[in-house]
Amino acid sequence: MEDDQFEDAEGNQAENEEFLPNSEGKKPMRFTDFEGKTSFGMSVFNLGNAIMGSGILGLAYAMANTGIILFLFLLSAVAALSSYSIHLLLKASGVVGIRAYEQLGLRAFGTPGKMAAGIAITLQNIGAMSSYLYIVKSEFPLVIQAFLKTDSATDMWYLNGNYLVVLVSVTIILPLALMKQLGYLGYTSGFSLSCMVFFLSVVSLCWHPLFTAMGMTAYTIPILAFAFVCHPEVLPIYTELRNPTQRRMQHVSNISILVMYTMYFLAALFGYLTFYDNVEAELLHTYSRIDPYDTLMLCVRLAVLTAVTLTVPIVLFPVRRAFQQMLFPNKTFNWLRHIAIAVTLLTFINILVIFAPNILPIFGIIGATSAPCLIFIFPAIFYIRIVPKDVEPMHSTPKIVAACFACLGFLFMIMSLSFIIIDWTTGSNNAGSGH
Repeated sequence: MEDDQFEDAEGNQAENEEFLPNSEGKKPMRFTDFEGKTSFGMSVFNLGNAIMGSGILGLAYAMANTGIILFLFLLSAVAALSSYSIHLLLKASGVVGIRAYEQLGLRAFGTPGKMAAGIAITLQNIGAMSSYLYIVKSEFPLVIQAFLKTDSATDMWYLNGNYLVVLVSVTIILPLALMKQLGYLGYTSGFSLSCMVFFLSVVSLCWHPLFTAMGMTAYTIPILAFAFVCHPEVLPIYTELRNPTQRRMQHVSNISILVMYTMYFLAALFGYLTFYDNVEAELLHTYSRIDPYDTLMLCVRLAVLTAVTLTVPIVLFPVRRAFQQMLFPNKTFNWLRHIAIAVTLLTFINILVIFAPNILPIFGIIGATSAPCLIFIFPAIFYIRIVPKDVEPMHSTPKIVAACFACLGFLFMIMSLSFIIIDWTTGSNNAGSGH
């Protein structure tokens, strides 16, 4: 397998030859099997686009449940922890010269480690893509209806969200998802981010209080954790980065996280200050209650639709890679398989979106399960297992901190799942008693 071509000694040698000056003037061995050509800026766009998505629409709801101070603390903590976990991933990948999350799991724990990583990536990114396409399903018909000033009772196919989400998937998402390399999507990622900047500008500059806080709900922390999950995309972007070094990729990650942290906080703040505790789980729905035909809001909703649509291909790449690692680990690149996996994934996600009742369970369940694995647990335990003991003993500070980081992930998962179960149980009991 090309991703596992370096054994321990050879992997360390390859990594050193890549990152250290070559005094003999010979061409150094590459970190991967081809030379990365994606610029620093395009890599920031791609990773920022992977971070950013429908999560930005749920953060005002999270702030309404926590208050501004606690929200800022939680958002800062999750951003810092995400940056640290990327550091662990990059350091572990640098030791063995591996560019795939699943292959790190294989090196650390064998086949169970590879399967665990692949399943977590699949669940996480399918949840993310489902949330993006759910926004298309729910918002696109309303935008078209508002632009055309048509009656909501009109039984036209272009006002049916189910038809529209399939149309967008086939005409926009699928062609982009069929690109061979992730770096080709840098321009669409930049445009996607610019659409979200427009959304942020309108929310920030046009806010005014409309309603006259509540306690933190079970979904608050999972929504925050879901907002910063980009870890499946880190190593593929690292692979295609021009002049790849661990420090350079860490800079890409830090800048992407900082930019999205700023956008998240401002969008949540002004969305919350406009609606207070009346904000809905999906911010655009809250605005549409006020004036569904406002031209500026229609442009904002169209920009968000464009942004989340262009994010889907970025998120699909790691899922396809996970399928290839789990099902076809020894196969070289094949266009037929490349296309078949993409079509299968989009078909399954469209079916899921058509029957999903609302966006909140997607954020809550996925954020409470796969997100802690990808952010906290896997990077830490892979790092502990992969970094040799003669380099960093088990009692060394970096490995002790990594072990604590993994424990934090387990604690977060247990607490979040417990809160969600309690919330569901309480809701069912209230519904049954007629409250």
